[in-house]
Amino acid sequence: MPTYKTPNVYVEEIATLPPSVVPVATAIPAFIGCTEKAGDKNKYRDQPVRISSLLDYTTIFGGAQPTNFTVTLDESEQITEIVAGDGSAKIPEYLMYYMLRLFFDNGGGPCYVISIGDYGTQPDEAAFTSGLTALSKEDEPTLILLTDAVNLADSAKYYGLCQAVLKQCNALKDRFAIFDILASDDDSTAGIGDTFRNNIGNEYLKYGAAYYPYLQTSLSYYYTGESVGITGSAGTGTTQVTSTGEFQAELEDLVINYSGEADDNPQFKVTVTSRQTIAIDETSGVLNIRLPSDGATIEQILATSTGVGNYTLSLAPGGTATTEITAEVTETSLTPVAGSGGGTVTGTTLDSVKTEKTELYNRIKTALGTIRVTLPPSGAVAGVYAKVDRERGVWKAPANVSLASVLGPTVKVTNEEQERLNVDATAGKSINAIRSFTGKGTLIWGARTLAGNDNEWRYVPVRRLFNLIEESIQKATAFVVFESNNAVTWLKVKTIIESYLDGLWRQGALSGATQQEAFFVNVGLGQTMTELDILEGRMIIEVGISAVRPAEFIILRFSHKLQQA
Repeated sequence: MPTYKTPNVYVEEIATLPPSVVPVATAIPAFIGCTEKAGDKNKYRDQPVRISSLLDYTTIFGGAQPTNFTVTLDESEQITEIVAGDGSAKIPEYLMYYMLRLFFDNGGGPCYVISIGDYGTQPDEAAFTSGLTALSKEDEPTLILLTDAVNLADSAKYYGLCQAVLKQCNALKDRFAIFDILASDDDSTAGIGDTFRNNIGNEYLKYGAAYYPYLQTSLSYYYTGESVGITGSAGTGTTQVTSTGEFQAELEDLVINYSGEADDNPQFKVTVTSRQTIAIDETSGVLNIRLPSDGATIEQILATSTGVGNYTLSLAPGGTATTEITAEVTETSLTPVAGSGGGTVTGTTLDSVKTEKTELYNRIKTALGTIRVTLPPSGAVAGVYAKVDRERGVWKAPANVSLASVLGPTVKVTNEEQERLNVDATAGKSINAIRSFTGKGTLIWGARTLAGNDNEWRYVPVRRLFNLIEESIQKATAFVVFESNNAVTWLKVKTIIESYLDGLWRQGALSGATQQEAFFVNVGLGQTMTELDILEGRMIIEVGISAVRPAEFIILRFSHKLQQA
Protein backbone atom coordinates (compact mmCIF):
# COMPACT_ATOMS: atom_id res chain seq x y z
CA MET A 1 0.00 0.00 0.00
CA PRO A 2 1.46 3.39 -0.94
CA THR A 3 2.46 5.90 1.77
CA TYR A 4 0.91 9.33 1.41
CA LYS A 5 2.89 12.35 2.67
CA THR A 6 1.61 15.24 0.56
CA PRO A 7 -1.94 16.52 1.13
CA ASN A 8 -3.94 15.74 -2.02
CA VAL A 9 -6.75 13.58 -3.40
CA TYR A 10 -5.58 10.09 -4.33
CA VAL A 11 -7.36 7.46 -6.41
CA GLU A 12 -7.08 3.75 -5.70
CA GLU A 13 -8.68 1.00 -7.79
CA ILE A 14 -9.90 -2.08 -5.98
CA ALA A 15 -9.91 -5.37 -7.92
CA THR A 16 -13.17 -7.18 -7.23
CA LEU A 17 -13.12 -9.77 -10.01
CA PRO A 18 -10.68 -12.67 -9.82
CA PRO A 19 -8.58 -13.71 -12.84
CA SER A 20 -10.15 -16.26 -15.15
CA VAL A 21 -8.93 -19.47 -16.72
CA VAL A 22 -8.42 -19.16 -20.48
CA PRO A 23 -8.87 -22.53 -22.23
CA VAL A 24 -5.88 -23.62 -24.29
CA ALA A 25 -6.19 -24.92 -27.85
CA THR A 26 -7.00 -28.62 -28.06
CA ALA A 27 -6.50 -29.63 -31.71
CA ILE A 28 -3.23 -28.18 -33.00
CA PRO A 29 -1.50 -31.11 -34.71
CA ALA A 30 2.18 -31.32 -35.60
CA PHE A 31 3.05 -33.17 -38.83
CA ILE A 32 6.58 -34.60 -39.01
CA GLY A 33 7.98 -35.60 -42.40
CA CYS A 34 9.75 -34.54 -45.59
CA THR A 35 8.81 -31.53 -47.73
CA GLU A 36 9.73 -30.31 -51.20
CA LYS A 37 11.96 -27.67 -49.67
CA ALA A 38 13.09 -26.97 -46.16
CA GLY A 39 13.64 -23.25 -46.72
CA ASP A 40 16.72 -21.46 -47.99
CA LYS A 41 19.78 -23.36 -46.80
CA ASN A 42 17.47 -25.65 -44.82
CA LYS A 43 16.58 -22.87 -42.38
CA TYR A 44 13.24 -24.55 -41.63
CA ARG A 45 14.68 -28.01 -41.14
CA ASP A 46 13.80 -29.43 -37.72
CA GLN A 47 11.95 -26.19 -36.95
CA PRO A 48 8.25 -26.29 -35.99
CA VAL A 49 6.54 -23.87 -38.40
CA ARG A 50 2.95 -22.79 -37.76
CA ILE A 51 0.63 -22.65 -40.77
CA SER A 52 -3.08 -21.95 -41.10
CA SER A 53 -3.85 -23.17 -44.62
CA LEU A 54 -2.57 -25.26 -47.48
CA LEU A 55 -1.50 -22.02 -49.18
CA ASP A 56 0.79 -21.28 -46.24
CA TYR A 57 2.31 -24.72 -46.62
CA THR A 58 2.96 -24.48 -50.37
CA THR A 59 4.41 -20.99 -49.97
CA ILE A 60 6.92 -22.10 -47.36
CA PHE A 61 7.54 -25.77 -48.09
CA GLY A 62 6.44 -26.30 -51.71
CA GLY A 63 4.05 -28.87 -53.13
CA ALA A 64 3.84 -32.62 -53.60
CA GLN A 65 6.52 -34.79 -55.11
CA PRO A 66 5.76 -35.46 -58.82
CA THR A 67 4.77 -39.08 -59.26
CA ASN A 68 6.34 -41.01 -62.13
CA PHE A 69 3.86 -42.81 -64.38
CA THR A 70 4.36 -45.17 -67.30
CA VAL A 71 1.50 -45.15 -69.82
CA THR A 72 1.33 -48.08 -72.25
CA LEU A 73 -0.43 -47.65 -75.61
CA ASP A 74 -1.48 -50.21 -78.19
CA GLU A 75 -1.20 -49.83 -81.97
CA SER A 76 -4.43 -47.82 -82.13
CA GLU A 77 -3.25 -45.33 -79.49
CA GLN A 78 -5.53 -46.77 -76.82
CA ILE A 79 -4.32 -46.80 -73.21
CA THR A 80 -3.78 -50.38 -72.08
CA GLU A 81 -2.04 -49.82 -68.75
CA ILE A 82 -0.88 -47.09 -66.37
CA VAL A 83 1.72 -47.94 -63.75
CA ALA A 84 2.81 -45.58 -60.97
CA GLY A 85 6.50 -45.65 -60.11
CA ASP A 86 8.11 -49.00 -60.74
CA GLY A 87 5.01 -50.85 -59.62
CA SER A 88 6.55 -51.94 -56.32
CA ALA A 89 7.48 -48.74 -54.47
CA LYS A 90 5.18 -47.19 -51.89
CA ILE A 91 3.29 -44.48 -53.76
CA PRO A 92 3.43 -41.69 -52.89
CA GLU A 93 6.81 -41.96 -51.19
CA TYR A 94 6.42 -38.62 -49.40
CA LEU A 95 3.02 -38.03 -47.80
CA MET A 96 3.17 -34.59 -46.20
CA TYR A 97 1.34 -32.59 -48.89
CA TYR A 98 -1.44 -35.15 -49.34
CA MET A 99 -1.92 -35.62 -45.59
CA LEU A 100 -2.30 -31.87 -45.12
CA ARG A 101 -4.84 -31.80 -47.97
CA LEU A 102 -6.85 -34.43 -46.14
CA PHE A 103 -6.43 -32.61 -42.81
CA PHE A 104 -7.78 -29.30 -44.11
CA ASP A 105 -10.54 -30.99 -46.15
CA ASN A 106 -11.86 -32.61 -42.96
CA GLY A 107 -12.06 -29.42 -40.93
CA GLY A 108 -8.48 -28.86 -39.82
CA GLY A 109 -7.21 -25.43 -38.86
CA PRO A 110 -3.87 -24.14 -37.57
CA CYS A 111 -1.15 -26.76 -37.35
CA TYR A 112 2.61 -27.17 -37.24
CA VAL A 113 4.88 -28.68 -39.88
CA ILE A 114 8.30 -30.03 -38.96
CA SER A 115 10.39 -30.72 -42.07
CA ILE A 116 13.10 -33.32 -41.53
CA GLY A 117 14.46 -32.94 -45.07
CA ASP A 118 13.54 -32.45 -48.71
CA TYR A 119 12.34 -35.02 -51.24
CA GLY A 120 15.90 -36.12 -51.93
CA THR A 121 16.21 -37.22 -48.31
CA GLN A 122 15.80 -40.81 -47.26
CA PRO A 123 14.23 -40.29 -43.81
CA ASP A 124 15.38 -42.55 -41.03
CA GLU A 125 14.67 -42.99 -37.35
CA ALA A 126 17.33 -40.43 -36.38
CA ALA A 127 15.72 -37.73 -38.54
CA PHE A 128 12.30 -38.28 -36.96
CA THR A 129 13.84 -38.32 -33.49
CA SER A 130 15.45 -34.97 -34.22
CA GLY A 131 12.07 -33.62 -35.33
CA LEU A 132 10.43 -34.90 -32.14
CA THR A 133 13.10 -33.19 -30.05
CA ALA A 134 12.38 -29.90 -31.80
CA LEU A 135 8.64 -30.40 -31.23
CA SER A 136 9.13 -30.92 -27.49
CA LYS A 137 10.29 -27.29 -27.21
CA GLU A 138 7.07 -25.96 -28.74
CA ASP A 139 4.19 -25.43 -26.32
CA GLU A 140 1.12 -25.02 -28.55
CA PRO A 141 0.88 -28.38 -30.44
CA THR A 142 -1.53 -30.85 -28.87
CA LEU A 143 -1.51 -33.70 -31.42
CA ILE A 144 1.44 -35.57 -32.95
CA LEU A 145 1.45 -37.33 -36.35
CA LEU A 146 4.41 -39.30 -37.74
CA THR A 147 3.47 -38.50 -41.32
CA ASP A 148 6.20 -40.16 -43.42
CA ALA A 149 7.29 -42.72 -40.83
CA VAL A 150 4.83 -45.29 -42.21
CA ASN A 151 7.06 -45.55 -45.30
CA LEU A 152 10.24 -46.38 -43.41
CA ALA A 153 11.94 -49.41 -44.92
CA ASP A 154 12.26 -51.03 -41.50
CA SER A 155 8.85 -51.16 -39.83
CA ALA A 156 10.50 -51.88 -36.47
CA LYS A 157 11.80 -48.30 -36.50
CA TYR A 158 8.25 -47.02 -36.95
CA TYR A 159 7.17 -48.75 -33.75
CA GLY A 160 10.20 -47.35 -31.95
CA LEU A 161 9.15 -43.85 -33.00
CA CYS A 162 5.61 -44.49 -31.76
CA GLN A 163 7.01 -45.33 -28.35
CA ALA A 164 9.11 -42.14 -28.39
CA VAL A 165 5.99 -40.10 -29.18
CA LEU A 166 4.07 -41.65 -26.27
CA LYS A 167 7.00 -40.94 -23.99
CA GLN A 168 6.98 -37.26 -24.98
CA CYS A 169 3.21 -37.04 -24.46
CA ASN A 170 3.57 -38.42 -20.95
CA ALA A 171 6.46 -36.08 -20.12
CA LEU A 172 4.68 -32.92 -21.28
CA LYS A 173 1.11 -34.04 -20.48
CA ASP A 174 -0.38 -31.61 -22.98
CA ARG A 175 -0.50 -33.63 -26.20
CA PHE A 176 -1.95 -36.78 -27.72
CA ALA A 177 -0.70 -39.11 -30.46
CA ILE A 178 -2.58 -40.38 -33.53
CA PHE A 179 -1.04 -43.53 -35.01
CA ASP A 180 -1.59 -45.44 -38.25
CA ILE A 181 -1.71 -49.22 -38.50
CA LEU A 182 0.73 -50.05 -41.29
CA ALA A 183 -0.72 -51.51 -44.47
CA SER A 184 1.73 -54.40 -44.08
CA ASP A 185 0.10 -55.18 -40.73
CA ASP A 186 -3.01 -56.47 -42.51
CA ASP A 187 -1.96 -60.06 -41.93
CA SER A 188 -4.69 -62.63 -41.64
CA THR A 189 -2.23 -65.13 -40.14
CA ALA A 190 -1.13 -62.96 -37.22
CA GLY A 191 -4.42 -61.10 -37.05
CA ILE A 192 -5.15 -57.51 -38.04
CA GLY A 193 -3.26 -55.11 -35.80
CA ASP A 194 -1.39 -57.79 -33.87
CA THR A 195 1.99 -56.70 -35.24
CA PHE A 196 1.30 -53.18 -34.01
CA ARG A 197 0.16 -54.42 -30.60
CA ASN A 198 3.20 -56.64 -30.20
CA ASN A 199 5.65 -53.83 -30.98
CA ILE A 200 4.10 -50.68 -29.48
CA GLY A 201 5.12 -51.53 -25.90
CA ASN A 202 2.95 -51.11 -22.82
CA GLU A 203 3.88 -47.69 -21.43
CA TYR A 204 1.93 -44.44 -21.62
CA LEU A 205 -0.77 -46.03 -23.79
CA LYS A 206 -3.42 -43.60 -22.52
CA TYR A 207 -1.77 -40.83 -24.56
CA GLY A 208 -2.35 -42.39 -27.98
CA ALA A 209 -4.94 -43.87 -30.33
CA ALA A 210 -4.51 -46.01 -33.45
CA TYR A 211 -6.69 -46.14 -36.57
CA TYR A 212 -7.18 -48.79 -39.26
CA PRO A 213 -7.22 -49.22 -42.29
CA TYR A 214 -5.72 -46.97 -44.99
CA LEU A 215 -8.10 -44.74 -46.96
CA GLN A 216 -8.85 -44.60 -50.68
CA THR A 217 -9.11 -40.85 -51.13
CA SER A 218 -10.59 -38.72 -53.91
CA LEU A 219 -7.27 -36.90 -54.30
CA SER A 220 -5.37 -37.30 -57.56
CA TYR A 221 -1.62 -37.73 -57.83
CA TYR A 222 0.50 -34.72 -58.63
CA TYR A 223 2.63 -35.20 -61.75
CA THR A 224 4.42 -33.19 -64.43
CA GLY A 225 4.60 -33.69 -68.18
CA GLU A 226 8.14 -34.98 -67.83
CA SER A 227 7.25 -37.45 -65.07
CA VAL A 228 4.80 -39.31 -67.32
CA GLY A 229 6.48 -41.64 -69.79
CA ILE A 230 4.72 -43.26 -72.75
CA THR A 231 5.64 -46.69 -74.02
CA GLY A 232 4.35 -48.83 -76.86
CA SER A 233 3.92 -48.09 -80.57
CA ALA A 234 0.95 -46.34 -82.10
CA GLY A 235 0.00 -46.61 -85.75
CA THR A 236 3.12 -48.54 -86.78
CA GLY A 237 3.74 -51.13 -89.42
CA THR A 238 6.56 -53.61 -89.84
CA THR A 239 8.12 -52.24 -93.05
CA GLN A 240 11.62 -51.61 -94.27
CA VAL A 241 12.38 -47.87 -94.33
CA THR A 242 14.79 -46.45 -96.90
CA SER A 243 13.53 -42.85 -96.91
CA THR A 244 12.36 -41.26 -93.69
CA GLY A 245 11.91 -37.65 -94.74
CA GLU A 246 12.54 -34.86 -92.29
CA PHE A 247 13.36 -35.63 -88.67
CA GLN A 248 13.97 -33.14 -85.83
CA ALA A 249 17.33 -33.87 -84.17
CA GLU A 250 21.02 -33.85 -84.92
CA LEU A 251 22.18 -36.75 -87.02
CA GLU A 252 25.17 -37.17 -84.72
CA ASP A 253 22.72 -38.09 -81.95
CA LEU A 254 21.34 -41.01 -83.93
CA VAL A 255 21.59 -44.08 -81.69
CA ILE A 256 20.96 -47.60 -82.96
CA ASN A 257 21.22 -50.56 -80.60
CA TYR A 258 20.91 -53.81 -82.50
CA SER A 259 19.78 -56.97 -80.75
CA GLY A 260 20.69 -60.24 -82.31
CA GLU A 261 23.10 -63.14 -82.35
CA ALA A 262 26.52 -62.50 -80.87
CA ASP A 263 28.31 -63.50 -84.11
CA ASP A 264 26.24 -61.12 -86.26
CA ASN A 265 27.90 -58.03 -87.64
CA PRO A 266 25.03 -55.98 -89.08
CA GLN A 267 25.76 -52.57 -90.59
CA PHE A 268 23.78 -49.53 -91.64
CA LYS A 269 24.54 -46.69 -94.01
CA VAL A 270 23.26 -43.13 -94.40
CA THR A 271 24.29 -40.69 -97.09
CA VAL A 272 25.90 -38.16 -94.74
CA THR A 273 28.04 -40.56 -92.75
CA SER A 274 30.25 -43.51 -93.40
CA ARG A 275 29.30 -47.12 -92.95
CA GLN A 276 29.02 -47.99 -89.23
CA THR A 277 28.53 -51.13 -87.20
CA ILE A 278 25.37 -51.62 -85.15
CA ALA A 279 26.09 -52.42 -81.50
CA ILE A 280 25.01 -55.81 -80.22
CA ASP A 281 22.54 -55.66 -77.31
CA GLU A 282 21.21 -58.39 -75.02
CA THR A 283 17.59 -57.70 -75.92
CA SER A 284 16.54 -59.68 -78.95
CA GLY A 285 15.14 -58.06 -82.08
CA VAL A 286 14.90 -54.40 -81.03
CA LEU A 287 16.38 -51.23 -82.51
CA ASN A 288 16.24 -48.04 -80.44
CA ILE A 289 16.54 -45.01 -82.71
CA ARG A 290 16.76 -41.47 -81.44
CA LEU A 291 15.31 -39.01 -83.94
CA PRO A 292 17.19 -35.88 -85.15
CA SER A 293 16.23 -32.30 -84.15
CA ASP A 294 17.86 -29.91 -86.63
CA GLY A 295 15.85 -30.79 -89.71
CA ALA A 296 18.50 -33.03 -91.24
CA THR A 297 17.20 -35.47 -93.86
CA ILE A 298 18.26 -39.09 -93.78
CA GLU A 299 18.21 -40.05 -97.44
CA GLN A 300 18.55 -43.74 -96.98
CA ILE A 301 18.93 -46.35 -94.31
CA LEU A 302 20.21 -49.70 -95.48
CA ALA A 303 20.38 -52.61 -93.08
CA THR A 304 22.91 -55.17 -94.32
CA SER A 305 25.21 -57.73 -92.88
CA THR A 306 28.43 -59.32 -93.97
CA GLY A 307 27.88 -62.86 -95.12
CA VAL A 308 24.82 -63.40 -92.97
CA GLY A 309 21.89 -61.84 -94.75
CA ASN A 310 19.88 -58.68 -95.08
CA TYR A 311 17.86 -57.13 -92.27
CA THR A 312 14.71 -55.08 -92.36
CA LEU A 313 14.65 -51.95 -90.24
CA SER A 314 11.06 -51.84 -88.95
CA LEU A 315 10.61 -48.25 -87.90
CA ALA A 316 7.63 -46.76 -86.10
CA PRO A 317 6.16 -43.73 -87.89
CA GLY A 318 7.76 -40.38 -87.16
CA GLY A 319 7.97 -38.55 -83.88
CA THR A 320 9.14 -35.37 -82.26
CA ALA A 321 12.48 -34.08 -81.01
CA THR A 322 13.73 -36.26 -78.05
CA THR A 323 11.46 -39.13 -79.18
CA GLU A 324 13.01 -42.58 -79.07
CA ILE A 325 11.68 -45.22 -81.45
CA THR A 326 11.62 -48.92 -80.75
CA ALA A 327 11.78 -50.85 -84.01
CA GLU A 328 11.96 -54.52 -84.83
CA VAL A 329 14.70 -56.11 -86.92
CA THR A 330 13.81 -59.03 -89.15
CA GLU A 331 15.97 -60.92 -91.63
CA THR A 332 14.69 -60.21 -95.14
CA SER A 333 15.66 -58.69 -98.45
CA LEU A 334 15.69 -54.91 -98.85
CA THR A 335 12.59 -53.36 -100.34
CA PRO A 336 12.25 -49.57 -100.68
CA VAL A 337 9.12 -48.19 -99.02
CA ALA A 338 7.56 -44.78 -98.52
CA GLY A 339 8.51 -42.53 -95.62
CA SER A 340 6.77 -42.87 -92.30
CA GLY A 341 4.02 -40.77 -90.75
CA GLY A 342 3.56 -39.51 -87.17
CA GLY A 343 3.15 -41.90 -84.26
CA THR A 344 3.75 -42.17 -80.52
CA VAL A 345 6.56 -44.46 -79.46
CA THR A 346 8.67 -45.69 -76.59
CA GLY A 347 10.54 -42.93 -74.79
CA THR A 348 7.94 -40.22 -75.38
CA THR A 349 6.84 -38.10 -72.43
CA LEU A 350 3.47 -36.48 -71.91
CA ASP A 351 4.94 -33.07 -72.75
CA SER A 352 6.14 -34.42 -76.10
CA VAL A 353 2.63 -35.23 -77.35
CA LYS A 354 0.94 -32.10 -76.01
CA THR A 355 1.14 -30.15 -79.29
CA GLU A 356 0.99 -32.78 -82.01
CA LYS A 357 -1.30 -35.26 -80.25
CA THR A 358 -3.74 -33.06 -78.36
CA GLU A 359 -6.51 -35.65 -78.26
CA LEU A 360 -4.17 -38.33 -76.94
CA TYR A 361 -2.70 -35.85 -74.47
CA ASN A 362 -6.15 -35.06 -73.06
CA ARG A 363 -7.09 -38.74 -72.82
CA ILE A 364 -3.93 -39.53 -70.88
CA LYS A 365 -4.51 -36.62 -68.50
CA THR A 366 -8.10 -37.74 -67.93
CA ALA A 367 -6.95 -41.29 -67.22
CA LEU A 368 -4.27 -40.10 -64.80
CA GLY A 369 -6.88 -37.99 -63.00
CA THR A 370 -8.91 -41.10 -62.21
CA ILE A 371 -6.04 -42.72 -60.29
CA ARG A 372 -6.63 -41.95 -56.63
CA VAL A 373 -4.15 -41.58 -53.81
CA THR A 374 -4.20 -44.11 -50.98
CA LEU A 375 -3.21 -42.59 -47.63
CA PRO A 376 -2.92 -43.52 -43.96
CA PRO A 377 -5.95 -42.31 -41.97
CA SER A 378 -4.20 -40.09 -39.40
CA GLY A 379 -4.36 -36.90 -41.49
CA ALA A 380 -8.13 -37.14 -41.94
CA VAL A 381 -8.62 -38.16 -38.30
CA ALA A 382 -6.68 -35.11 -37.09
CA GLY A 383 -8.98 -32.92 -39.20
CA VAL A 384 -12.02 -34.54 -37.58
CA TYR A 385 -10.53 -33.94 -34.12
CA ALA A 386 -10.20 -30.23 -34.96
CA LYS A 387 -13.71 -29.97 -36.40
CA VAL A 388 -15.42 -31.78 -33.52
CA ASP A 389 -13.49 -29.75 -30.93
CA ARG A 390 -14.53 -26.54 -32.63
CA GLU A 391 -18.19 -27.42 -33.16
CA ARG A 392 -19.00 -29.66 -30.18
CA GLY A 393 -16.12 -29.51 -27.72
CA VAL A 394 -13.15 -31.69 -26.87
CA TRP A 395 -15.39 -33.82 -24.62
CA LYS A 396 -17.35 -35.08 -27.66
CA ALA A 397 -15.93 -38.31 -29.05
CA PRO A 398 -14.42 -37.81 -32.54
CA ALA A 399 -16.39 -40.77 -33.87
CA ASN A 400 -19.53 -41.45 -35.92
CA VAL A 401 -18.28 -38.62 -38.12
CA SER A 402 -18.01 -38.94 -41.90
CA LEU A 403 -14.72 -38.31 -43.68
CA ALA A 404 -14.44 -35.81 -46.54
CA SER A 405 -12.35 -36.43 -49.68
CA VAL A 406 -12.48 -40.16 -48.94
CA LEU A 407 -14.01 -42.76 -51.24
CA GLY A 408 -13.77 -45.51 -48.66
CA PRO A 409 -11.41 -47.63 -46.59
CA THR A 410 -9.03 -49.92 -48.47
CA VAL A 411 -10.27 -52.84 -46.35
CA LYS A 412 -13.90 -53.44 -45.46
CA VAL A 413 -13.97 -54.25 -41.76
CA THR A 414 -16.75 -56.56 -40.61
CA ASN A 415 -18.46 -56.56 -37.22
CA GLU A 416 -16.53 -59.67 -36.22
CA GLU A 417 -13.20 -58.11 -37.20
CA GLN A 418 -13.97 -54.91 -35.33
CA GLU A 419 -14.77 -56.86 -32.19
CA ARG A 420 -11.18 -58.02 -32.15
CA LEU A 421 -9.85 -54.56 -33.00
CA ASN A 422 -11.96 -52.71 -30.45
CA VAL A 423 -11.44 -55.03 -27.49
CA ASP A 424 -8.05 -56.59 -26.91
CA ALA A 425 -8.46 -59.13 -24.15
CA THR A 426 -4.72 -59.72 -23.92
CA ALA A 427 -3.33 -56.22 -23.34
CA GLY A 428 -6.23 -53.86 -23.94
CA LYS A 429 -4.62 -52.12 -26.91
CA SER A 430 -7.73 -51.01 -28.76
CA ILE A 431 -7.59 -50.07 -32.44
CA ASN A 432 -10.27 -47.81 -33.87
CA ALA A 433 -11.81 -48.94 -37.14
CA ILE A 434 -12.82 -46.75 -40.06
CA ARG A 435 -15.79 -48.30 -41.80
CA SER A 436 -18.04 -47.64 -44.75
CA PHE A 437 -21.81 -47.93 -44.26
CA THR A 438 -24.49 -47.91 -46.94
CA GLY A 439 -26.20 -44.55 -47.09
CA LYS A 440 -23.87 -43.03 -44.48
CA GLY A 441 -20.48 -42.90 -46.13
CA THR A 442 -17.12 -43.57 -44.52
CA LEU A 443 -17.21 -43.07 -40.75
CA ILE A 444 -14.73 -43.17 -37.90
CA TRP A 445 -16.23 -46.02 -35.90
CA GLY A 446 -14.24 -46.05 -32.68
CA ALA A 447 -13.04 -43.66 -29.95
CA ARG A 448 -10.74 -45.68 -27.72
CA THR A 449 -7.19 -45.00 -26.64
CA LEU A 450 -4.54 -47.70 -26.68
CA ALA A 451 -5.37 -48.20 -22.97
CA GLY A 452 -8.62 -49.95 -23.79
CA ASN A 453 -8.75 -51.95 -20.56
CA ASP A 454 -8.26 -48.89 -18.34
CA ASN A 455 -11.63 -47.71 -17.06
CA GLU A 456 -10.26 -44.22 -16.40
CA TRP A 457 -8.50 -43.59 -19.72
CA ARG A 458 -10.34 -45.90 -22.12
CA TYR A 459 -11.85 -43.14 -24.25
CA VAL A 460 -10.12 -40.52 -26.38
CA PRO A 461 -12.36 -37.58 -25.31
CA VAL A 462 -11.74 -38.28 -21.61
CA ARG A 463 -7.97 -38.19 -22.02
CA ARG A 464 -8.08 -35.05 -24.14
CA LEU A 465 -10.55 -33.30 -21.79
CA PHE A 466 -8.16 -33.85 -18.90
CA ASN A 467 -5.31 -32.51 -21.04
CA LEU A 468 -7.36 -29.37 -21.65
CA ILE A 469 -8.33 -28.84 -18.00
CA GLU A 470 -4.89 -29.62 -16.61
CA GLU A 471 -2.96 -27.31 -18.91
CA SER A 472 -5.53 -24.49 -18.75
CA ILE A 473 -5.56 -24.45 -14.93
CA GLN A 474 -1.79 -24.83 -14.80
CA LYS A 475 -1.28 -21.69 -16.87
CA ALA A 476 -4.04 -19.75 -15.10
CA THR A 477 -2.54 -20.35 -11.65
CA ALA A 478 1.00 -19.37 -12.60
CA PHE A 479 0.47 -15.96 -10.98
CA VAL A 480 0.24 -17.64 -7.56
CA VAL A 481 3.91 -18.65 -7.57
CA PHE A 482 5.63 -16.81 -4.67
CA GLU A 483 2.31 -15.37 -3.46
CA SER A 484 1.51 -15.68 0.23
CA ASN A 485 0.58 -19.25 1.09
CA ASN A 486 -2.43 -18.31 3.22
CA ALA A 487 -6.21 -18.54 3.27
CA VAL A 488 -6.68 -15.45 1.09
CA THR A 489 -4.62 -16.94 -1.73
CA TRP A 490 -6.25 -20.33 -1.30
CA LEU A 491 -9.70 -18.82 -1.66
CA LYS A 492 -8.67 -16.87 -4.74
CA VAL A 493 -7.26 -19.97 -6.44
CA LYS A 494 -10.27 -22.09 -5.52
CA THR A 495 -12.66 -19.48 -6.89
CA ILE A 496 -10.79 -19.27 -10.19
CA ILE A 497 -10.81 -23.03 -10.72
CA GLU A 498 -14.41 -23.53 -9.63
CA SER A 499 -15.58 -20.79 -11.97
CA TYR A 500 -13.81 -22.45 -14.90
CA LEU A 501 -15.16 -25.92 -14.11
CA ASP A 502 -18.65 -24.54 -13.65
CA GLY A 503 -18.49 -23.16 -17.18
CA LEU A 504 -17.44 -26.55 -18.56
CA TRP A 505 -20.22 -28.28 -16.62
CA ARG A 506 -22.82 -25.94 -18.06
CA GLN A 507 -21.50 -26.67 -21.58
CA GLY A 508 -21.96 -30.40 -21.02
CA ALA A 509 -18.34 -31.42 -20.53
CA LEU A 510 -18.95 -32.76 -17.02
CA SER A 511 -21.67 -35.11 -15.82
CA GLY A 512 -23.82 -34.53 -12.76
CA ALA A 513 -27.05 -32.76 -11.89
CA THR A 514 -25.29 -30.27 -9.60
CA GLN A 515 -21.87 -28.69 -9.28
CA GLN A 516 -21.13 -30.92 -6.32
CA GLU A 517 -21.77 -33.98 -8.47
CA ALA A 518 -19.75 -32.64 -11.39
CA PHE A 519 -16.53 -31.48 -9.72
CA PHE A 520 -14.76 -30.45 -6.54
CA VAL A 521 -11.81 -28.20 -5.69
CA ASN A 522 -10.01 -28.57 -2.36
CA VAL A 523 -7.15 -26.46 -1.02
CA GLY A 524 -6.13 -25.47 2.49
CA LEU A 525 -4.41 -26.43 5.69
CA GLY A 526 -5.86 -29.63 7.06
CA GLN A 527 -7.52 -30.45 3.72
CA THR A 528 -4.74 -30.84 1.19
CA MET A 529 -1.70 -29.58 3.10
CA THR A 530 0.05 -30.09 6.38
CA GLU A 531 2.07 -27.52 8.29
CA LEU A 532 5.20 -29.16 6.89
CA ASP A 533 3.93 -28.60 3.33
CA ILE A 534 3.48 -24.90 4.06
CA LEU A 535 6.91 -24.64 5.68
CA GLU A 536 8.45 -26.25 2.59
CA GLY A 537 6.60 -23.87 0.26
CA ARG A 538 4.06 -26.28 -1.19
CA MET A 539 0.51 -25.25 -2.06
CA ILE A 540 -1.44 -28.40 -2.92
CA ILE A 541 -4.71 -28.07 -4.82
CA GLU A 542 -6.91 -31.10 -5.46
CA VAL A 543 -9.30 -31.02 -8.40
CA GLY A 544 -11.79 -33.78 -9.14
CA ILE A 545 -13.98 -33.86 -12.23
CA SER A 546 -16.66 -36.22 -13.47
CA ALA A 547 -15.95 -36.37 -17.19
CA VAL A 548 -18.71 -37.43 -19.56
CA ARG A 549 -18.08 -40.66 -21.42
CA PRO A 550 -19.38 -41.64 -24.84
CA ALA A 551 -22.26 -44.08 -25.20
CA GLU A 552 -20.38 -46.74 -27.14
CA PHE A 553 -22.99 -49.48 -27.08
CA ILE A 554 -26.67 -48.60 -27.54
CA ILE A 555 -28.82 -51.46 -26.28
CA LEU A 556 -32.55 -51.47 -27.01
CA ARG A 557 -34.60 -53.92 -24.96
CA PHE A 558 -38.05 -54.90 -26.08
CA SER A 559 -40.64 -57.12 -24.47
CA HIS A 560 -44.29 -58.06 -24.85
CA LYS A 561 -46.81 -56.16 -22.78
CA LEU A 562 -49.88 -58.16 -21.88
CA GLN A 563 -53.29 -56.84 -22.82
CA GLN A 564 -54.90 -54.96 -19.92
CA ALA A 565 -58.50 -54.90 -21.09
